[in-house]
This record gives sequence, C-alpha cells and structure tokens, in this order.
Amino acid sequence: MADNIEKYPYQQKIVTFGGGTGHFSVLRGLVELNQPEFITAVVGTWDSGGSSGRLRTEVGILPPGDIRQCLLALIEDSKQRQVAQKLFDDRLENIVGPLKGHSLGNLIAARLEHIYKGPDRGTEAERLLFRIRARVLPVSLSELSLMAKLESGEEVEGEDNIDLRAERKNYNPKNKIMRIYFDANADPNPEVIQATSEADKIVFSAGDLYTSVLPHLLVNGIKEAIISSKAKIVIVLNLMTKRGETDSFKASDYLRAFLAYLENKDRINYLIANSNGLDAEVLKIYKKEGQNVVRVDIDACKSLAPNVKIIKSNLGVYHVREHLFRHDPQNLAETILKLN
Repeated sequence: MADNIEKYPYQQKIVTFGGGTGHFSVLRGLVELNQPEFITAVVGTWDSGGSSGRLRTEVGILPPGDIRQCLLALIEDSKQRQVAQKLFDDRLENIVGPLKGHSLGNLIAARLEHIYKGPDRGTEAERLLFRIRARVLPVSLSELSLMAKLESGEEVEGEDNIDLRAERKNYNPKNKIMRIYFDANADPNPEVIQATSEADKIVFSAGDLYTSVLPHLLVNGIKEAIISSKAKIVIVLNLMTKRGETDSFKASDYLRAFLAYLENKDRINYLIANSNGLDAEVLKIYKKEGQNVVRVDIDACKSLAPNVKIIKSNLGVYHVREHLFRHDPQNLAETILKLN
C-alpha cells in the first residue's frame, strides 16, 4: 500500500456523480492522479435507451450502460483498458438473433447481476474481474423511470424520450423542461450514503443535465447526505449546450438548476468552467447543430450563490476526426484535486 500511495500525488476521498462521456472524462483523469481506492463513482439506474434499455425490459435488470462506462474509465493499465473497450463496445453486429446490437459489456454486466443476485453485487464482481481498485456504485437499487414535465404541461416518460425529444419534428426549444421526477419511490444505495458522508470532495461531472446528472438528487437521502457532508462540492460545467435539455443555457442557468434540486444555495463550493474556445469554423458547425459554447456569466452566478468560487481553466479539447469537443481528463482532474 505504501508503494501505491507514493505513486500518486493525491490521496483524496472523491465521490463523483454523473453519467455518459462527462463522467468518463473526470474518472479517467482522477484514476491517473489520485489513489484509486479513494475514488467512488456513483451512477444512475434510469437509462431507458439502447442496449441498456432493451436489457432492462427483456431481462429485468437495472440498466448497465453507465456502470460499464465508469468501469472502463477506471481500468488503470492502458493496454488492458484498450482490450476491455473493444470487448465492452462490441455490438455483436455479425450475428443473427436476439443478442444482435447488444453491447457485449452490457451482457457481461447482466449475467454477473444474475449470477450474484443483485446489481450492486454484480458490479462488485465485475470490478474484481477487471482488477479495478476504485469503486462503482449504483445510486439506487430500485427500478426507476425518469419523468419530465415541460412548461407546456406535457409530460415525457423515460430517460431516452427526454434525451431525444429535440429530434421530434414539432420540437420547440422554448418549451423547456420545468422539472424532473421519478415514477416511483427511489430508495438510496446505503453504500452511496456512507461514501458521501466520508468524502473530501463530491464532484458532479459534466453531462446531460436533466437525464444524467440532476436525477441523482431525486433519490431519497442523497441530497441530505451531500448537504450534511463536510466535503467540498464541485460542479463541472458543460462545454456546450444541448438541444432538448439546455438550449441557450449559460453558467447561471446550470447553477440555478442545481440549486433548485439541492435546495441549499450555500453548499456548492466550486463551479469549474472551461476558458478556451473553439475555432470559428468549428463553432459554425456546432451552431448549425443547435449547440453553443456555454457562456460563464459570473455576476449572475454570484447573485444566485454568493459563496461559490468560479474556477476557469483551459480544459476543452477538440477532436477533429470525431468532431467532438471534450474535457481533457488529466487537466480536469488536476483542477479538481488542487482545490482547497
């Protein structure tokens, strides 16, 4: 253990909440710089789309997609991670039958949940299988369906339908999400409550605000555990807006949403924002797709939460081949870990 500690410049107890590529990025950076045993990634259990959604319906398991992504991010050996990624992401496209299109990583998770009789025990078995020292915990062990109520009064059922509502022909960006909620009582995973109470820092990753990040605060006891914790609370601001969820959002809009669900304006300590922009030609492409760089309106943020410290750093990296603007994992993790 002493040798391991010497390898890492930081030994902070970190709990992360999030989903998707934003969560992946922050975990990928943290595991390189912080003692892995001190990292706990908390993931949602309400995904209703793709392979995860099909397995949820067909097999009756909690959706494994976000768990798979976190486990992959936390594999420490780069060669092992490359092999695991090829394995996890394989969609069985060359076969005929009901398994076609499923992520092999999701199928592994589904079988382990069945063998070990529970999503928490199945996830722990998968962690051991891939020699992952950090922990990955489902925020709830309940089967949940996410709901959204729009300003028009319309209700949208299911994470996937909320996430993709901008693809509807009659989509109106002015018909914003007014609130989100679950269709049933959401009991917390006791291990998440414990990890939160012991954390040095609690990090909300970038990600889809209403479908990946904020729903964690709807689970019973989670926001109370966060508020009563002595940990510093850090929000990683998204790089870009997203059609259907955060059209035209500025930093203050993200912060206002967090405050509404956390219900405590004094508890958020840091808001981390990107300070490097995009090439004008690339930005034009994003704007045609209905996305814009998230503008940091410092005065408006301070009026909402006077105690919040806004940290701006060059965190964005544009990947030309994939046309993706993403957080740099190491720079992001270092920014988080340096916060006092």
